[in-house]
Amino acid sequence: MNHTHLHFDSMLGRQKPNSIMNRTTACPFCDRDSLEDVIAEQDSIILLKNKFPVLRDTLQTVLIETDQCESDLWQYDREHLHKLIRFGVEQWEAMEATGEFRSVIFYKNHGPLSGGSIRHPHMQIVGLKHLDYRTHVTWEQFEGLVIDQQPGVELNVSTKPRVGFFEWNVILRDRSQMDSWADYIQMTVDYVMNHFNKNCNSYNLFFYELDGTLLCKIVPRFPTTPLFVGYSIPHVSENIVDHVKLMQERYL
Repeated sequence: MNHTHLHFDSMLGRQKPNSIMNRTTACPFCDRDSLEDVIAEQDSIILLKNKFPVLRDTLQTVLIETDQCESDLWQYDREHLHKLIRFGVEQWEAMEATGEFRSVIFYKNHGPLSGGSIRHPHMQIVGLKHLDYRTHVTWEQFEGLVIDQQPGVELNVSTKPRVGFFEWNVILRDRSQMDSWADYIQMTVDYVMNHFNKNCNSYNLFFYELDGTLLCKIVPRFPTTPLFVGYSIPHVSENIVDHVKLMQERYL
């Protein structure tokens, strides 16, 4: 059977707490003594099974990034940032290595337009039994105007985004430079959340592995363009070069 869609358990989904839209909701990730099904941990970073596995034929896990509920990735000190990204990649690749899944996705939601429900900083690693995410991923989606690069690492803004209008890509070709990869990711998230657009309060990180290369796509989230929803026609902004210059002036 050719599987093309994930099936979502809407009844279970209604039971999930939402501390993004309702800030009076108790945060389930802050009560660390009550966390169950812990898979791995390192200092304040914890990986555990998702308590609300709404996606059929998957293994859903949650990576709690820190014990600081109101912080986020752009605020971490470099030691914690590097530890987090290395831990996440190790756990992502370990799930892939089991051979139990067609592919494994690794991503982060932040903010009310990101598709997430919990404010506490976290990522998700999900094993897909029947779907290969790479079916819909192409190298040209990571082509772009170069903002900065170091040996084995590149940061660019997409000229052929998956959806549009703005998507940043961080490409890691040399695994020994993973800390620099993490630094570029953090720099871009800081730009997106604090300098890019005053109305931007949400973003996603999406991680990919293509031909041995690790890639991270950073996407600021706004209401999705109807042309993409209805026709799968992506947009690319005509002023992406302005943001290349702004980032270079601010960070480099």
